[in-house]
Amino acid sequence: MSHAAKKRKLDKSRQDSLYFDSYTDVTIHEEMIADHVRTGTYRTAILRNSESIRGKVVLDVGAGTGVLSMFCVQAGAKKVYAVEACSIAEQAVKIVKHNQMEDKIEVIRGTVETVEIPEPVDVIVSEWMGYALLHESMLNSVLYARDKWLKPGGLMLPSKAELYIAPMSDPVVEDRLHFWYHVKDQYGVDMSCMYEFAEKCIKNSDIAVNPVTVEDVLSHPSRFAELDLHTITTEELRAVRGHFSCSSFGCAAVNAFCVWFTVSFPCPDKPQQPIVLSTSPFNPETHWKQAVLYVDRPEEVVQDTLVTGEVQMSPSEQSDRHISIHLDYTIGQHKRQSKKFAIPDWSSQS
Repeated sequence: MSHAAKKRKLDKSRQDSLYFDSYTDVTIHEEMIADHVRTGTYRTAILRNSESIRGKVVLDVGAGTGVLSMFCVQAGAKKVYAVEACSIAEQAVKIVKHNQMEDKIEVIRGTVETVEIPEPVDVIVSEWMGYALLHESMLNSVLYARDKWLKPGGLMLPSKAELYIAPMSDPVVEDRLHFWYHVKDQYGVDMSCMYEFAEKCIKNSDIAVNPVTVEDVLSHPSRFAELDLHTITTEELRAVRGHFSCSSFGCAAVNAFCVWFTVSFPCPDKPQQPIVLSTSPFNPETHWKQAVLYVDRPEEVVQDTLVTGEVQMSPSEQSDRHISIHLDYTIGQHKRQSKKFAIPDWSSQS
């Protein structure tokens, strides 16, 4: 993405329009429902909380195809208000009728900030997480719904989110860069001068969303932020920050950091063991993959090299719905470095 000129920040209505338009196609819903870790964990968590859902009123924020609403009916909900802003709501109505749940589920077309819910609710369920947890900023809408509609002591599903970071070594990136040194061997043309240009293109300030293999992670994860969904405010979401400290496993070159998240659901029959949906590279892959932050210069580490720093996540300058990550880090005895990252946004293409 070119940074030659600062992009004009889109007004909120345009940001929202682009965001909701991205959910009108079947592909994204197919990807989400096919993500067994995601959908299976939600179903398990909802059914395990059936004692708190049975006979109660539920609000599903950003209901999509309505699958979570139907899980709530399976758990015994008396009434579910499924709020969905984009046109997929029309398909949700069909799916609800097809499953003969129209007497329990009311699909409401609109944003949660503009629709009217006929009554306070006992439970809020939502799958609001974006890349790096906060991309898309849907959590703001969930908190709005919590503050306006959730009864005191009501249930939030999920109820907690945590963010983690670890240094990593991405061998594919280094192979791509060194490719330019091998062109001469194959074609007799020396293109090694392309290395610097390729490095700027590949190790740019974009947040890459890639699956990270366990072998490439160079330390145990460090948790740098925890969000309690019952108490966190939208103002606090403007700057989610925290420190991290990791000790490297062995000898390698750190050329990136990876960021991921977990969300937790209460488990009534085992209060000390919440149900966790994890997007960690140490767990089965999800459609969220991991957020990868490429540093400008690789730094060598050996066993137990200390890697420390601070992460700050906030809305990007171009769009409140897009995440920006500011990373400060120190690797061993090297000088402290800083870099700011953002996910390339679809608004720049419009």
